[in-house]
Amino acid sequence: MIEALDDIEARTSSENPFLGTKNVEKGRKMLAEMSAQTPTFLRARLLSELGWVELLQGLERDAINHFEAARQLFEMTAEGRQSDYYRETIGSLALAYLRLAETENCCAKPSPESCIFPLRNLAIHDQTEGSERALPLLRQLADDPNLAKGAREEASWLANIALMTLGRSGEELPERMRIPPESLESEPGRFPEFRNIAAKAGVDTFGLSGGAVMDDFDGDGFFDLIVSQWDPAQPTLYFRNRRDGTFENLTSEANLSGIRGGLNLRQTDFDNDGDLDVFIMRGAWMSENGKHPNSLLRNDGVDRNTGAVIFTDITFASGLGDAHYPTQTGDWADFDLDGDLDLFVGNETNNGGHFPCQLFRNEGPDDNGITQFTEIANEAGLAAFAYVKGAVWGDYDGDRYPDLFLSCINEANHLFRNRADGTFEDVTAENGVAMPERSFPTWFWDFNNDGNLDLFVSSYLGTSSEVFRQRRGEPTRPESLAKLFQGDGRGGFEEVGRRVGLTMPMLPMGSNFGDVMNDGFPDMYLGTGNPSYSSIVPNLFLSNEQGQFVDRTLSTRLGHLQKGHAVSIADFDRDGDLDIFEQVGGAYPGDPYYDALFENPVENGNCWVSIRLKGTKSNSFGVGSRVRVVVPDGNDSERSIYQWMNSGSSFGANPLELHFGLADAKHVLRVEVFWPVTGKTQVIEKVNVNQRIEITEK
Repeated sequence: MIEALDDIEARTSSENPFLGTKNVEKGRKMLAEMSAQTPTFLRARLLSELGWVELLQGLERDAINHFEAARQLFEMTAEGRQSDYYRETIGSLALAYLRLAETENCCAKPSPESCIFPLRNLAIHDQTEGSERALPLLRQLADDPNLAKGAREEASWLANIALMTLGRSGEELPERMRIPPESLESEPGRFPEFRNIAAKAGVDTFGLSGGAVMDDFDGDGFFDLIVSQWDPAQPTLYFRNRRDGTFENLTSEANLSGIRGGLNLRQTDFDNDGDLDVFIMRGAWMSENGKHPNSLLRNDGVDRNTGAVIFTDITFASGLGDAHYPTQTGDWADFDLDGDLDLFVGNETNNGGHFPCQLFRNEGPDDNGITQFTEIANEAGLAAFAYVKGAVWGDYDGDRYPDLFLSCINEANHLFRNRADGTFEDVTAENGVAMPERSFPTWFWDFNNDGNLDLFVSSYLGTSSEVFRQRRGEPTRPESLAKLFQGDGRGGFEEVGRRVGLTMPMLPMGSNFGDVMNDGFPDMYLGTGNPSYSSIVPNLFLSNEQGQFVDRTLSTRLGHLQKGHAVSIADFDRDGDLDIFEQVGGAYPGDPYYDALFENPVENGNCWVSIRLKGTKSNSFGVGSRVRVVVPDGNDSERSIYQWMNSGSSFGANPLELHFGLADAKHVLRVEVFWPVTGKTQVIEKVNVNQRIEITEK
């Protein structure tokens, strides 16, 4: 594997469409070869195009110089001033100055308040050149009648952000460009402010987009953290939880220094030994150039000398490395109910290449003790050719067998029903779950505690112009809204997104859910992962208030403006409430940032119980099992809280331990675990609150 990753890294500069430098080198060569006779318009175009690829590489000053030179040349003639190339140059120059402002302030001098929307206090920039120079350009764009309405709104939104960075009010802008001050006020209700403690905890890694999983890899009862970046030069990082609110970087000790790249991570216990292993997905967005091997990292236990978990890459030895396709999504489930976890990988088919999805059946260990996988997607009916961005398992029809949902870009989504005979059928049309047509993260959950699995599918059509309109109280495009399909437990769905409050535009990649408020209902956190430099919009925290979603982003101070990727929601400090880790950073070398860890400050007195499963006939962590917690609710009545054992969203991984908020209940009447392999329900009576318990399958 190391040799394969070395080769990918060596080819990055020439082949990687996001990280490669060949376009900068080509543009500079072409500029140097231009003669004095080169037409002014052509020279201006080349300068602007060169500036753009330099900006993507993080060469802000070079880019600004070339944009300014192009601007001057365009403005020399009426043809130049009236051209779309001129408008694009002005827009690119504005973004370059905004990016310079981020680099000189947020990146160079970060604080816990940096980039938290709306900006205040330590988030205000003291190096003001970037924002000051961007403002008149943004106003010029917003006033340009030849620009599309969305482009003018985008410029208006960014002008408001630029003013915030300078500590100035949007009142300086004309009304048509202004975000109303009242839309920046905290939502009503008592919601404490979360604080980004990543630097204090030692997990503020600086870099580009990637994956994250928080779980107990060393078996000490505390959640550790594994983080990746899609940059092929960057190693997968292992942070051991010190159990004092901080983490120790033991990447080298964990044998991970050479395991580089990867946009998404998923934990699993494929060999049922009770230790959590890790699966890394690579090659996303790059079509033919993204034919990179994924990695299956086996957990070989803790080194007594260093305290680090030792990981061994067994991808090729296990049969997972025979074919390499671009992907960033995959999920584990026991689809055939034989007691071990199988793997589905959703690959990316587009105009750049056709790559089938894969289903790997777990065959158990060979004579050398290495678990073997057989690829059976074609015979199972899952070798779909689609641009898959999210894949999740869930038994939506209640027949014990996990079904599969695929979230796709620029085409219909897919729901595959498990026939319980090793094959699947596409039931998308009859269930009405094909939309949104351009979607991304997805998950199965029970958002309203009716005991049935529901399906969340986020739109990936939101833009900064949509967010601008929403803040102004203006209508947004319906296609920018997420879909929430409420399940009936028998195989039917009803779309209820608008009805339950999902009326805000979204453009997330990384995301996840968990009961952050300990009130018994799962909330969600959505990271804004769009690669565009103009996508400077706040991440979203949506509070689930008894089945209705309310945007509490401002009051909780969770509206990070940097690019949000994998999200893990877990009680890392074991104080009884869920904290939020977010892997942060953009797609291009010029758009890095620090990962965030938001400590939960909620002190509402609500109780909780945390449940880890231990399968005996089922897979070791009980993945796919349904857990019902029953608590008293008033005069001799009961209420139930339901969760399914999984790692949550398709982009980001929560622990394989279920955290149940209980609201004001002071004890648990009973816990019921439904084990799909046997079809039996195990009942544990009278459980004390505010503790972690383990339930072993009987």
